Formats: sequence, C-alpha cells, structure tokens
Amino acid sequence: MTTFVITVPGTFVTDVTDASRAALERRLATQHTDLSESEGLDLLTLNDGGTFSVRLEVEATDRYEAELGAVGLVSTALRETGFAEEDALLGAPAVTGIDSDL
Repeated sequence: MTTFVITVPGTFVTDVTDASRAALERRLATQHTDLSESEGLDLLTLNDGGTFSVRLEVEATDRYEAELGAVGLVSTALRETGFAEEDALLGAPAVTGIDSDL
C-alpha cells in the first residue's frame, strides 16, 4: 500500500459557519496525519467566493483508488456535518503527495 495525499477542491454554495467548518475538520482529522502535516498542508482551506480544498491522506494501491477513496471520505464528511450534496460541489481530485517504500 502507498500513502497518497489527495486534494479535493470544491465550492460551497451555502454559507459556512465557524461551527460547521470545525465539525467538518473534526470528521476529516484522522485522514490528516504525519505526511500532510510535515509538509505544512492545511486540512481545509476556505477561500473567498466559497471555494475550498481539502487535503487528506489515503492508503491505496494506486492513484485511481486513492482519488476515489478521498472523494468518498470528503462526501461522507460533508453529509455528516449537515451539507447536502448540492450545498458543496466537489471538483476533480488530484494527487499532491506520495509516500511509498518503493
């Protein structure tokens, strides 16, 4: 298995409160560990205009599985923190880091 840091971009089309942001970060915190933290990557970045990016780590056999896993984790975390699918539109994920013994 390889550890991938995946960035999932998106756009909130609804207001994001400090409480909902904190809840989302708590839901995703277990996927933000040594690799992404040592690189100085923020778990969740909110920009003006409602755009955001989530950076998290996923263990997977390849890039495709890592990206699918990351989108699934972000989608679940958004839903569990009260954002409907149409409230937070997700973009295409991208690999932004790899940690492998190869």
